[in-house]
Amino acid sequence: MAKAKTYYFCQECGYQSASWLGRCPECGKFGTFVEEVVKAEPAKGKQQGSKLQSVPKLIQEVTYSEKRRISTHCAEFDRVLGGGLVPGSLVLLGGEPGIGKSTLLLQTALAITDQRLLYVSGEESEEQIKMRADRIGEARAECFVVSETVTQRIFEHVDAVRPDLLVVDSIQTITTEEVDSPAGSVSQIRQCTSEFQHFAKSTGVPVLLIGHITKDGSLAGPKLMEHIVDAVLQFEGDRNYGFRILRALKNRFGSTAEIGIFEMAGNGLREVSNPSEFLLSQRDETLSGAAVGATLEGARPMFVEVQSLVSSAVYGTPQRNANGFDMRRLNMLLAVLEKRCGFKLGAKDVFLNIAGGLRVSDPAIDLAVACSILSSNVDIPVSPRYCFAAELGLGGEVRPVSRVEQRISEADRLGFERIFISKYNLQSVDRSRFGIDIVAVGLIEEAFRALFA
Repeated sequence: MAKAKTYYFCQECGYQSASWLGRCPECGKFGTFVEEVVKAEPAKGKQQGSKLQSVPKLIQEVTYSEKRRISTHCAEFDRVLGGGLVPGSLVLLGGEPGIGKSTLLLQTALAITDQRLLYVSGEESEEQIKMRADRIGEARAECFVVSETVTQRIFEHVDAVRPDLLVVDSIQTITTEEVDSPAGSVSQIRQCTSEFQHFAKSTGVPVLLIGHITKDGSLAGPKLMEHIVDAVLQFEGDRNYGFRILRALKNRFGSTAEIGIFEMAGNGLREVSNPSEFLLSQRDETLSGAAVGATLEGARPMFVEVQSLVSSAVYGTPQRNANGFDMRRLNMLLAVLEKRCGFKLGAKDVFLNIAGGLRVSDPAIDLAVACSILSSNVDIPVSPRYCFAAELGLGGEVRPVSRVEQRISEADRLGFERIFISKYNLQSVDRSRFGIDIVAVGLIEEAFRALFA
């Protein structure tokens, strides 16, 4: 008979200890150890003289065949996955509560018409899933749903249905009989994830797991779970906006630089193939403090509107606030403008906003940020038909950025009349290919004179 043993697990990183510890030696957090009872597996005798299942081979002798990826029939989802689901892969999708994780996977399940799919939910009943499916779209014949929380019974359903794709919502609600601890505990999540990994690798059936996140934004459960899975996807967005961004934090079969953009609607999520039209505000009058920057998310160029407001500080200490932009980088750009351009911004409030609720980390929008701040400071508008794609250095120099031709081509396609880039990028650009006016500048003063002379 298997004996039950008591262990202590760190809720942050999953570190296991035989006794309680005040501070985790792995992650350094205090007060994170919880007691859990784990059922030990019966001891198995060693098989003496058993034959090895595998033998070492030279890497030149290893052969493999290109397996066809399973398309999700969603271009944005396939883009983030690297072209579709790889057979036998284990994918973890995380995000805040109510952001649309279950809607995204159920919508994907209803869209895949050429595969048999099993949707396992530990949070909703079959009736609730059917209500959601009716709201999203027409239910298909090859999509099976079941409400179950125990892995052993889930695999019994899998044996009966024989699906080509398995979706589990969510891993924090699933338990296994091998571990005697509540659902959502570190040991349960680790063991259940390992069982799904073994199933995916042994059968070649892709498994999609939904995971909850903690209040600090990290995935709930042991860090080991993120190492076990093949891909970790983050579904994020601002509740005040309808946009949702699917981002790859880890992907063994594709790039982690790609993102997918969706718009939340009453009948589910809608793909946004041209995000620039949503991120650029449509206004009738031209106002100061607005400039358009050309950013790059993965291989996709996007144009975002940078809005700034510069006013005299009335409370003594100047305020600095940025939405969708790094606050420390904003302070650096303000110091460059004051030191190199002579603008006295130290006694003024500066507020910065990236329109559309998008958070941008690409340094190529530095020039757009600086020009929007200068436009608000002198109260002279920047033409909405101008855009910017350059980085600023501490000396006030306009530095080159990567894939500038791709940014220029997208600006030309969207109908912009002029784009400002670094003069060090100009040597690699063929002007004859584009109909847009390309302005090359080397210092921030040159860009200011070209805009407001």
